[in-house]
Amino acid sequence: MRHLIRVVTTAVVCLSAFAAGAAEPLTAETAKAVAEEAYIYAYPMLENYRTMYVQAIDRSSKAYAGPFNQLHHTTALIGPEFKAIVQPNNDTLYSLTWLDLRTEPMVIGVPEIKDQRYYTVQLVDLYTHNVGYLGARTTGFSKGYYLIAGPTWSGEKPARITAVVRSEGNLVHGIVRFAVQGPADVSNVRALQKRFSLAPLSKFLGRPAPKHVPIDSPPFLQKWADGAGFIGYVNFLLGQVEPHPSEQALLERFATIGIGPHRKLDAAQLPLEIRKAIEEGVGAAKTKIAEQKLGEEKNGWTLVGGAFGDRNRMQGQYLVRAAAAKLGLYGNDREEAYDCATREDVSGKLLDASKNGYVMRFSRDQLPPVKGFWSMTLYGLPSQLMVTNPLKRYSIGDRTEGVKYGQDGSLTIYIQNRSPGPSREANWLPAPNGPFALQVRMYWPKPEAFTPQTYAPPPVEAIE
Repeated sequence: MRHLIRVVTTAVVCLSAFAAGAAEPLTAETAKAVAEEAYIYAYPMLENYRTMYVQAIDRSSKAYAGPFNQLHHTTALIGPEFKAIVQPNNDTLYSLTWLDLRTEPMVIGVPEIKDQRYYTVQLVDLYTHNVGYLGARTTGFSKGYYLIAGPTWSGEKPARITAVVRSEGNLVHGIVRFAVQGPADVSNVRALQKRFSLAPLSKFLGRPAPKHVPIDSPPFLQKWADGAGFIGYVNFLLGQVEPHPSEQALLERFATIGIGPHRKLDAAQLPLEIRKAIEEGVGAAKTKIAEQKLGEEKNGWTLVGGAFGDRNRMQGQYLVRAAAAKLGLYGNDREEAYDCATREDVSGKLLDASKNGYVMRFSRDQLPPVKGFWSMTLYGLPSQLMVTNPLKRYSIGDRTEGVKYGQDGSLTIYIQNRSPGPSREANWLPAPNGPFALQVRMYWPKPEAFTPQTYAPPPVEAIE
């Protein structure tokens, strides 16, 4: 706790200091408005840091995977036991890394993918922008070495490096996803994972390592992030990125409430009126984030594939970026994976398997248009996590073993708490005895998937 207080609340910042450089003293009204705007801007960064902290920094965390700059492999498909992030997929094995690029760049080695299975390496910066992709869609199946560099690296691309990916920040999350065709295929993917490599640039080149640059990461406490203390975390995180020219005016406005790279803030010592106003601004921001709609709607589905992307795509869309982070961190660019989500049936009633069973009827022409593969995953609510069921089936799609199509190529999926009967169990997606949500994922989608005018999943129909 003392460490957090030292990092987040070292110096007393008085009202006059907050308004330094401003024409007028900071008012409660202005403090609330700026805090609301700043929290919306910072929310994805806070959620990103929360995940980073439990996975790569806090060794006592149940979610701890290992230190920075190492690849950590999952060895089984994710199920109900996974609680680190909401709405995870049940389609791929993961290899994960948190990259610290302050000392030097890192090099990801990709082997030749001889069976040409779908895979992708997603690189996400502190803002939650997708700064780069490697994989089946973007770089193909050939062997390659890819240099991941932070904002201060100014070296030349070494001859053995296939390509360079630049990040605005020094801390980058790498997420490798491998398509799994079924339980019998897991061992093949595990062997493939071991052929990927990760090394500092100096080691890759056989040169002496530069002096390590230490970092003093503040412990993440949700109660601090949920109030005026969020400013301390933002100041730490802004110190790990290169300010973008387009956000200069925004950051100057945020500075009026104490936000800025490496600035220190004692929230407890703020004038009561200002502290209360900041807390109110945070509350207003949370409401806006929760109410923000993502994507267009059709057949009761929300098409959310445009809610994630690089800076160019997400520029200025701070509320969308925040709402997307609340829905689920580390979403893909729509070109990599396009998502459709629903919590309602076709009549607008919330999905609840304690009250109804449900059915989805895909005509042959209504099956998700993909170059890769597709799936539909079920999540219990309000947890947004997978739910234990007797089949141990948490998703269903074109790779589901034994799934039955109609003679005309159509596909009917039954979504209910109890078995629909032996003849239909192959197409049963078990639901909890309560509310739930559905998410369709299209990996490497075809362009027609991107607009409701050309594609949307069929409606979810309630049945007795």
